Amino acid sequence: MQKEDYVSEREEMIKQQLIPRGIHDRQVLEAFRRVPRHYFVNPGHLHLAYADHPLAIGEEQTISQPYIVALMTQALEFRGDEKVLEIGTGSGYQTAILAELVGHVYTVERLPSLAASAQKVLAALGYNNISFKTGDGSKGWPEHQPFGAIIVTAAAGSLPAALPAQLAPGGRLVIPEGEGWQQDLYIYTNTAGGLQRRHLCSCRFVPLIEENFGTQENFGTQ
Repeated sequence: MQKEDYVSEREEMIKQQLIPRGIHDRQVLEAFRRVPRHYFVNPGHLHLAYADHPLAIGEEQTISQPYIVALMTQALEFRGDEKVLEIGTGSGYQTAILAELVGHVYTVERLPSLAASAQKVLAALGYNNISFKTGDGSKGWPEHQPFGAIIVTAAAGSLPAALPAQLAPGGRLVIPEGEGWQQDLYIYTNTAGGLQRRHLCSCRFVPLIEENFGTQENFGTQ
């Protein structure tokens, strides 16, 4: 494992990529200062670990652009004690950011090789508030519901039907939706009147391989 600190690179990432684009939550910014992103990239990409774009991590998957990780995290408006479900462990970088900010992270990854690699890195970094599962993330993790927040790190054709039911009252869910080269990032809030949806930005994610699909017909918008 790379032992260099890359402290100046992390600070540059925050000052040049995150703050100018509206990432203002102090706790989120501090999490980005603490988590060594270079531990989560392939050895050949160490020099690009803090660059402003996604990187391949194998199995046709990517580690997302730092700004998108920050935007999705900030949109969930964590209090600090939440139980959070992550769909798509991937490299484990987003998992680590979440673990810095919430009570416990439950993370699901379909690909065993990525799940094993991420778990190894996260254990080496000393995180003890993460539970791991290998399987179909579109089904969520119902044994541990309700979740204060759910984050989906791959693009779904539509909101998987199983996920809203696993949200706590007032809980929030962030997910990229759409097919093709570009998708849209949405934040859902579980209100007394039903799910309310708000558009965050356009984005580009690898597709979520899912078995359960929802419908957007009855979702309110903000």
